[in-house]
Amino acid sequence: MVRTRKSINRQHSKGGILGFEEKLWVAADKLRGQMDSAEYKHIVLGLIFLKYISDGFEEHYHQLELWTATPSNNLYVSEQRGRYQVLEDKQQYLTKHLFWVPKEARWSYIKANSKNSEIGKIIDSAMLLIEQENPSLKNILPQDYSRSSLDQRRLGELVELVDTISLGDEESRSRDILGRVYEYFLGRFACAEAKGGEFYTPQSVVKLLVEMIQPYKGCVYDPCCGSGGMFVQSEKFVEAHGGQSQDLSIYGQESNPTTWRLCKMNLALRRIQANIGLHHADTFHNDLHPNLKADYILANPPFNMSDWGGEHLREDPRWQYGTPPINNANFAWVQQIVSHLDPNGVAGFVLSNGALNHSQGDATIREALIEADLIDCIVALPNQLFYTTQIAASLWFIASNKKDSKFRNRRGQTLFIYAHSFGKMVDRTHCILTDGEISRIAKTYQDWRSQENFLDYRDIPGFCKSATLEDIRSHKMSLIPGRYVGFDEELTKHWDIERLQSELADVEARLNEITKASNSAFKVLKELLHG
Repeated sequence: MVRTRKSINRQHSKGGILGFEEKLWVAADKLRGQMDSAEYKHIVLGLIFLKYISDGFEEHYHQLELWTATPSNNLYVSEQRGRYQVLEDKQQYLTKHLFWVPKEARWSYIKANSKNSEIGKIIDSAMLLIEQENPSLKNILPQDYSRSSLDQRRLGELVELVDTISLGDEESRSRDILGRVYEYFLGRFACAEAKGGEFYTPQSVVKLLVEMIQPYKGCVYDPCCGSGGMFVQSEKFVEAHGGQSQDLSIYGQESNPTTWRLCKMNLALRRIQANIGLHHADTFHNDLHPNLKADYILANPPFNMSDWGGEHLREDPRWQYGTPPINNANFAWVQQIVSHLDPNGVAGFVLSNGALNHSQGDATIREALIEADLIDCIVALPNQLFYTTQIAASLWFIASNKKDSKFRNRRGQTLFIYAHSFGKMVDRTHCILTDGEISRIAKTYQDWRSQENFLDYRDIPGFCKSATLEDIRSHKMSLIPGRYVGFDEELTKHWDIERLQSELADVEARLNEITKASNSAFKVLKELLHG
């Protein structure tokens, strides 16, 4: 069945794909034989960006055509400048917060040349023209469509496939198109990329972080902002609760040059004003916002970075709670975040579960953070949430001031939430948090820290527990939520304990037999080798 543009646009579901993403995958797959998967996803995203801004431009162009064609306006136009001059007046588009798209860069021109053997050069020229006319896009658009390794015939087919997707109408522009497409592509490409793919935070995790922190107004910072998903979701949250996008000031940084450019494109599509630096930069070695103190910090640092250059930062002033180990950057990220937090700020970020418990090199830092009473909440996440890693992860929430007047006094307390069993599988290897699960977790946290709604909070065995500093000390400074929330008796009272103990004993007996057999075989092999 051939889908029309309208049918594609209607296929929008919460948390699911938008409908045309699957079609884009087919389009990108046409280039699979021509380049590495890590490269060709950016070819498609560049075309999506080009079509998106062109559709918005041409929509307003047609509105101006209608306006100038009416008799009353036509007389005014002909007396002043002429109809053509109005239609091609750059200021007419800039005042509507649209990008100015020159004739040779408009999608209609690109589509008309889709069968041209030099379509790559035409697209590269279009990207260059757009950058020249729109300073905010300078040096961020891809301009390598004419390279010899890219089949121009297939590129033309890709243009025609992208042309079937309508992205320029008002409803479409209100959604994070590029971010959603990018998220979908990462999920499909990650398995094909030998290096594991780029790190990207799934939308349901971003939404949970934002719903828990609730960035209504103030400064938002992300020290490893990727393609800008945290910023986009924060803006959506503000607008959904009756605020204005201008209520937030946004700062970020990204070390990967390709991802930095994608972030600039993503924010440009959403018309989000943000300071993510004039270039990509390593947060640890070139902090672009050294004096920034943020009201809200949202981040998903790369898990367990071993090559972060920690040997060159042994005396860094950011390490207030201990020097991070050279072979793991987890607590370097934590202290980077703490160092940029406002005295009344709150931070929410993702860390691998290894950071929750005793581990070589960073146990003293974790203990210092606990003793400083900075840990506000820990949420254990389900497995299989992330596209490019199977590492189990948790959410950490840090509050600079647990006695902040806006919330109840939570000094000496930490909330543990066990959501490991949550999640809905959307394919064989990937799950998402549902809207209902996100709401339940977020409401539990908000009730717990709220002055007004604290009476609505209660410890729920198997799900949540408000623990004291003494409780944490008694667990040897472990932050694993399962150790605090206990078991849900309703779920465990039907267990056949005797049967489970019998099965466990049987497993242990088999393991002993396997160990004996292995030792015997090793002994024989050793005798043969040295005989």
